[in-house]
Amino acid sequence: MQRYILVRLIQALLVLLFVSFIVFALARLTGNPVHIMLPAESSKEDFDRINAQLGFDRPLVVQYKLFLLNALQGNLGQSVRFHRPALEVVLEYLPATISLGVIGFAIALCLAIPIGVYSATHRGTLLDKSSRGFAVVGQSMPTFASGIILILVFAVWLRLLPASGKGGIQSYILPAITLGYYATAGIMRLTRSAMLDVLDSEYIKLARSKGLHERSVIWKHAFKNSLIPILTFSTVVFVRIIVGSVVTETVFAWPGMGRLAVESIQYRDYPIVQTVVLIWCIMFGLGNLVTDILYAYVNPKIRYGK
Repeated sequence: MQRYILVRLIQALLVLLFVSFIVFALARLTGNPVHIMLPAESSKEDFDRINAQLGFDRPLVVQYKLFLLNALQGNLGQSVRFHRPALEVVLEYLPATISLGVIGFAIALCLAIPIGVYSATHRGTLLDKSSRGFAVVGQSMPTFASGIILILVFAVWLRLLPASGKGGIQSYILPAITLGYYATAGIMRLTRSAMLDVLDSEYIKLARSKGLHERSVIWKHAFKNSLIPILTFSTVVFVRIIVGSVVTETVFAWPGMGRLAVESIQYRDYPIVQTVVLIWCIMFGLGNLVTDILYAYVNPKIRYGK
């Protein structure tokens, strides 16, 4: 098992290294941030001086080498826009993204699991068909579309909730529902499929033949044994909610990492963009690693590569 985890860690580090180079190179294709930093009347001498101070006059390979050496020491560069360490700036925006993601994920679980279980136990009914249609719409509709619809209905027409910004608990409702809706669809479909597989097993038939209450059969026996794929999938879903919050945070003007990344691209703030993407990659890698380890504990064939 230790060898399996070590291999997965090495793979995750290689992926992180590869992604860091891709992001490092692509960020520089947007242009030189010095053009934005300096006023229009600045001379070429001013441009060359600032460009040299920031190290943008060096070859790309040399810049990337320096970036890696500094990153190993916890230095991810100085923000061009904020004139502060990039990691320090990003960590200030991280709690807003995490809190929104946790609430969105909680909404997804509270909706998806009961609906998925009920849909599996009432297969072929109107509710089952409606829930499957709900899942299809949730996985097909872009998050920006569902977010705009929620703003239009609850903020513009009904004037019940704020349309943007981060304030009290009410400001979390619309963006959290937008984030959670897409995740709800996937978890609900997986819950339904896992429950259907378990409900056809022999030990469920035996439990019913013993006269156990149907609620005990469903939740104590069937749901408990179908929980492993749901838990492992939910780990990945939670990370995807955090990483995929860019559009939602932009639509709702949420002060999180996603919106910071979009604004930093507009300002050509390379260090901020690189730091945000690296944190996302680390979170996604850890989520996948946890999922792989859970699967390995459940299925020994995976851990031994059989």
